[in-house]
Amino acid sequence: MAQLNLILVWLFVSTLCLYSCPSSAQLSRHHYAKTCPNVENIVREAVKKKFHQTFVTVPATLRLFFHDCFVQGCDASVLVASTGNNKAEKDHPDNLSLAGDGFDTVIKAKAAVDAIPLCRNKVSCADILAMATRDVIALSGGPFYEVELGRFDGLRSKASDVNGRLPQPEFSLNQLNSLFAANGLTQTEMIALSGAHTVGFSHCNKFSNRVYNFKSKSRVDPALNEKYATQLKSMCPRNVDPRIAIDMDPTTPRAFDNVYFKNLQQGKGLFSSDQVLFTDSRSKATVNSFASSSKTFHANFAAAMTKLGRVGIKNAQNGNIRTDCSVL
Repeated sequence: MAQLNLILVWLFVSTLCLYSCPSSAQLSRHHYAKTCPNVENIVREAVKKKFHQTFVTVPATLRLFFHDCFVQGCDASVLVASTGNNKAEKDHPDNLSLAGDGFDTVIKAKAAVDAIPLCRNKVSCADILAMATRDVIALSGGPFYEVELGRFDGLRSKASDVNGRLPQPEFSLNQLNSLFAANGLTQTEMIALSGAHTVGFSHCNKFSNRVYNFKSKSRVDPALNEKYATQLKSMCPRNVDPRIAIDMDPTTPRAFDNVYFKNLQQGKGLFSSDQVLFTDSRSKATVNSFASSSKTFHANFAAAMTKLGRVGIKNAQNGNIRTDCSVL
C-alpha cells in the first residue's frame, strides 16, 4: 500500500512538472542568440567598469549569487527590495552584510542591457547576476567558464525563506554537507565553492569568538595558527567598530587563486567552517589537492558554479523578466 502511495505521488508530481517544473534543460549558452545576441559583452563591459572602480565588486557580486541560489534558487529574489507589506530576503539578518557593490553591479549591467532597444526587458535579472558573477571571477584571475542562460526571475522574496538556508561561520563538515546536498551539491563541490573565500572579506563579529571566547584555556581556537590569531586580535580588538571588515585570505586577498587552500593547511582559515575542511579527515585530501594544483581547483570551481547556477530555476509559468530587478 505504501509503495502504491509513493507511485501515485510520483505520478502526480511528474504530471505537474510536465507543465511547470523548471529544469536545467531550459538553460542554454545561446538562449539570447536572437533576442539580445551581444548580451554577454554588454554585461562584461558594465562589470569591468564597476570592477575598476572598486575591487569589492568581486566578492560582493559572487556572494550575492551564492545567497540568491541557496534561497528559492537562482531567481534574483535576493535583489528585491522590501515594501510596506513584505520583508524581502535582502533584509534577513544573514543578508544584511551583503555589500551594496554587488547590487550596484547588477543594476549597472541591467541598465546597460536595457539601453539597447533590441534587448530591453528581454534579459532576466537572474541571468545578469549569473553572467556578472562569472565575469568578476575571471577579472580577478579565476577561471572563465561559459554561463548557461534562460533563467526567469522569481515572483517571491520573503526574509523568512532565508532561515536555515545559508551556511554559518561555525558550521561543521556534516552541517555544510547537508546544506549543500539539499541543493544537489557534493562535498567536493562544496569545498570548491568554499574557495570563493579567496577573495572574500568578513566583519569581525563573525569570527571573534575564535580569538576571544573559545572553549579553551587560552580562549583562542587551537585550530588557528598562533601568529594569525595574534594578527586577527590586532585587526579586530574587542570593541571594534562592527563595520570593520578584514580579508578572508590574508596572503593574496585580491587574487582569485588556490591560496585559500594553502592557508587552510597552515591553520589560517578565518571561519571554523573554513578550517574544518582541512582538520576533518573526510575533506582534507580535497583541500590538499586544490592547494597543490590551481588548475584542479579552477576546473572544479567552474563546474560547481555551473551546477549551482541550475538550482531552483524558474520558467515562464512560475517566473517573469523584471523591468526593475528590485521590484517583484
